[in-house]
Amino acid sequence: MALLAKAVRQRQNYLINELVRYGYFKASNGRQLYKLSLTELEQVHVKVKSTFGKQLKEGE
Repeated sequence: MALLAKAVRQRQNYLINELVRYGYFKASNGRQLYKLSLTELEQVHVKVKSTFGKQLKEGE
């Protein structure tokens, strides 16, 4: 079980770092990223990357 918890923490840290790189510091409800669950972080990450991709496409 400790391996699973470690993997979850690593994935959360990766997602938080990616979101910060895109200038995203809080969830839309005002919660800090580090307080979000892995599932919530994954959802935010997909949304932010999708929005970023759409902005790039519009800029072409």
